[in-house]
Amino acid sequence: MPNQVLIIEPQNELKFKVNLSGLFDQGHTTHMKLTNPTSNTVLFKIKTTAPKKYYVRPNSGVLEPNAKVDIAITPQHFYVDPNETHKHKFMVQSVIAPDNKTNIDQVWKETHPNQLMDYKLRCVFVSPREGNTNQDAGDTAAQNEVTKKLVAVAEEGKPPAPQSVSKAFSKSENVENDMQKVSSEVIHLREEESKLRHENLRLKEELLRLHQQVGGEHMAQRGHSYAPDRKEQLSVPWLGITLAMALLGIIIGKFFM
Repeated sequence: MPNQVLIIEPQNELKFKVNLSGLFDQGHTTHMKLTNPTSNTVLFKIKTTAPKKYYVRPNSGVLEPNAKVDIAITPQHFYVDPNETHKHKFMVQSVIAPDNKTNIDQVWKETHPNQLMDYKLRCVFVSPREGNTNQDAGDTAAQNEVTKKLVAVAEEGKPPAPQSVSKAFSKSENVENDMQKVSSEVIHLREEESKLRHENLRLKEELLRLHQQVGGEHMAQRGHSYAPDRKEQLSVPWLGITLAMALLGIIIGKFFM
């Protein structure tokens, strides 16, 4: 693999600012300068191990002889895990452009990996405390405020206390028991209603049978005598009335028991 012909500034590392809570400082952009000191046209690309966390403009291009280009690298607003800072790296990849080629994409496709010139830079994350040995009260208060917010967010995500859960289950069981009692009472009342309906129907059938029996006997008596006694004529209605009142009393008694 050939040595890198471009002059890259800074040479070893790219510095990015983060705040006290570990988030990238919004609006902060880190710059990298590329210089082509040769007499050849050089193609370049900027690659990173975390492409979703950085905006690189321009991320590729053409450098004419003795030309320079400024690369702006802007991080997105995300939390920097201290255990993963070593994984963030950038690489400048370049190749000398052939004289007879004008299609840049075609040049990159046809170039063998061994002909590419790579140069890697590591990322360094600088917090406001680094390089400052005098920790004032303002920084301490800010850090305490951040800690309080993080604790508050963590508390919001906690599950409810066991005692609260127990009370909720107890209330739910009580409601369920009450519903079962009401349901049983409704079923019982419906059964009683059905029994009363059947009893009422039976009494009506009994009353009809008695009427038919009394009517048949009366007709038989009239067949043997053309002039029935006045007392016999009056006794039949009174007997029917008496039976009707007795049945009515039985029905009323059934409903009020």
